[in-house]
Amino acid sequence: MSRDELWDAPAATEPIRARVTVPGSKSATNRALVLAALAEGPSTLYRPLRSRDTLLMAGALRALGAEIEDVPATAAGAVASWLVKPAEQLTGGTEVDMGAAGTVMRFVPPIAALADGPVRFDGDPRSHERPVGPLVDALRALGAEIDDAGHPGHFPLTVLGRGGLRGGAVEIDASASSQFVSALLLSGARFAEGVDVRHVGGRLPSLPYIAMAVQMVREAGVEVDDSEPERWQVRPGAIKPVTQTIEPDLSNAAPFLAAALVTGGAVTIADWPRQTTQPGDRLREILTLMGATCEFTESGLECRGSGTIHGVDLDLADEAELTPTIAALAALADGPSRLRGIGHIRLHETDRLAAIAAEINGLGGRVKELPEELLIEPAPLHGGVFHTYEDHRLATAGAVLGLAVPGVQVQDVATTGKTLPDFTGRWAALLAGTDYAG
Repeated sequence: MSRDELWDAPAATEPIRARVTVPGSKSATNRALVLAALAEGPSTLYRPLRSRDTLLMAGALRALGAEIEDVPATAAGAVASWLVKPAEQLTGGTEVDMGAAGTVMRFVPPIAALADGPVRFDGDPRSHERPVGPLVDALRALGAEIDDAGHPGHFPLTVLGRGGLRGGAVEIDASASSQFVSALLLSGARFAEGVDVRHVGGRLPSLPYIAMAVQMVREAGVEVDDSEPERWQVRPGAIKPVTQTIEPDLSNAAPFLAAALVTGGAVTIADWPRQTTQPGDRLREILTLMGATCEFTESGLECRGSGTIHGVDLDLADEAELTPTIAALAALADGPSRLRGIGHIRLHETDRLAAIAAEINGLGGRVKELPEELLIEPAPLHGGVFHTYEDHRLATAGAVLGLAVPGVQVQDVATTGKTLPDFTGRWAALLAGTDYAG
């Protein structure tokens, strides 16, 4: 499907009742891949996400010398896995294709500093616009040599690996992306002096993702002290291999659960963890505020819609990736909504605040875009083209609106493959109330 092709988002004619299995977490998969590539022995990752972002991460780590074997589920009851064998010495003299994957852009340059030669980074045009300057500055302060001549603090750039990195204490402004901190935590144990990271600057967004990194690093046997707010100390030492089953991606569950609210139906997400660091877990609270009933059952997390969607006032700084779906629901609500603390998502796959406002308003909505928030007033919506700007979460938001608004056509729905393979097949199975068979 070409980027200009339009997908007719199906409208729901009755309440949706379905059980959905979403693939593994992109964030957990890519963090696990990094740790496995730096470990002292082979690791096995069960149920990893296989999407564009995670395949780009696997490709980047392979370019640096790691072996990643895709093990299919060959026996009844077996699950697919990745077997990761780290390189004895990370290899330079190579190039990394980042695509538009923020985790590859931020997590792999610190690893490249440990390689034995230069590693060039480049990706999709949007990658040249996404911020990386604070990480580049921090890596230089830790002893790395980086060539970003001509476009300081932006891609493309080359990390001149010297086979190791001194490490030590560093200050970093991670107000544009918590991934700057996670990047240093994931690799820090391999630096000669470890790493002592202190955030300086504006509000630090997406803290649950840093908590995820801390938890996974600890599970790999690394000592991390995070007792002081906005400071993380990682002691140098070996990273132990792990055997891990990747949780479902709770953020990718958002559009499916939203379908229950839009249609007054009931949707169950299988295998929803009772305890997790994933910020998508806040969907249970958010959707309840918007009119759903959410509860754990033997089958997973079930959300039931009442037929009415309520407006909300939410600070989404830690869960900002949910904004497109929540904004779509707010456009269908019975009262106004205010979504706050989300200015940093202007620097994601696209300027998400501008894109959400433009596309919902293009369907007749009333969305006011402020520097750090969106104000959404309910209004009668009509069909039309919903552009996605190569942003997977814009595409799924268009699908949610299409459930209630006949005639919505989502441009470049294939961009959902970034984190959610075959979204249209999964969406069709949702509306049919059948299990996805892809």
